[in-house]
Amino acid sequence: MSQREWIEKDFYKELGVSSKASADEIKKAYRKLARDLHPDANPGDVKTEERFKSVSEAYAVLSDSTKRKEYDEARRLFASGGFGRGGGFNPGSGGFSQGGFDVGDLFGGGGAAAGDGGLGDLFGGLFNRGAGGGGATRTASRPRRGSDVETETTLEFREATLGVTVPLRLTSPSACTTCHGSGAEPGTSPRVCPRCNGTGIVSRNQGAFGFSEPCDDCRGTGSIIDSPCKVCHGNGITNRTRTITVRVPAGVSDGQKIRLAGQGEAGLRGAPSGDLFVTVRVRPDDVFGRTGDDLTVVAPVSYGELVLGTTVSVPTLEGRVGLKIPAGTADGRILRVRGRGVPKRGGGAGDLLVTVKVAVPQKLDDPATEALKAYLDAEKASGFDPRAGWAGA
Repeated sequence: MSQREWIEKDFYKELGVSSKASADEIKKAYRKLARDLHPDANPGDVKTEERFKSVSEAYAVLSDSTKRKEYDEARRLFASGGFGRGGGFNPGSGGFSQGGFDVGDLFGGGGAAAGDGGLGDLFGGLFNRGAGGGGATRTASRPRRGSDVETETTLEFREATLGVTVPLRLTSPSACTTCHGSGAEPGTSPRVCPRCNGTGIVSRNQGAFGFSEPCDDCRGTGSIIDSPCKVCHGNGITNRTRTITVRVPAGVSDGQKIRLAGQGEAGLRGAPSGDLFVTVRVRPDDVFGRTGDDLTVVAPVSYGELVLGTTVSVPTLEGRVGLKIPAGTADGRILRVRGRGVPKRGGGAGDLLVTVKVAVPQKLDDPATEALKAYLDAEKASGFDPRAGWAGA
């Protein structure tokens, strides 16, 4: 693919966002499109699958702040005529350096390192500086790491708190299992392109500058496949559905991401695969809440139990435990049970915070009503006034 084809791709339009969109807006737009266009949701729909690939390609550039900055700068230069219509040097634009921006940095002379996925990789190392054209200082066929993949899984509250192993079913580009990523039919191998000598680019002179472009014979890959793999058609990559087992550590919280190295998209030309990032969603629990590493629970008690004191059984993640309520405990007081909270990564656990709350009976029988009236009379006789000093009383 030529540099003009790359730069004229509107990645913002692919994701349906403006060029001023924030990183969060870009991520949100990508996630929605990825869900709608995912091959699992549209089996057999080739057109939707191609759209899914385009959206993933756009997100791979715009989600990386460095790639996005360089992509925006390249588009700005081309839009302003910084390069000629033929893709060569335009003397009227100020040459290869405009406003302190060195195109040599953009296309491989600096900035992102070779093979790190910068625009030098994206555009295939199309430009070289130096009189007489010089030689290519980098190749278009350099292996490129696979893109990262994002997915989500939803867990029950107790699963997330105690840890669990879950299976994840993914459909993503992976190394072809027939040719093992080489793109060549089993029993054969790609050969070095004789025209570009494996660099993937050919050079020509234009004035004082050398201009390089992808080799037409090998399409910029640096190698020629005489017998393409019948499964992947020479790409070395196929969309594959696989199931992987993910160990979710104890104590994971809602929205937390788990990184699985090497489980993302397959890399090109033998480069490492990207990573898989799993966002964990946690369903609320009917009994427990969570504050950091502490669990919270409400224990209903009677008024008499608060006044006289008692011991109640409260639930924990792994059973129940007895909790002593001291005499004279106020309604709403929080009592702490140490070590019965969320397991910590470094060992130990948080605490269980128990809020005692009076349960008021809606109806009493006659003996209970008479006993309560007698208690209120005795309470007044003792001089206790619950509203003493309240609101000017």
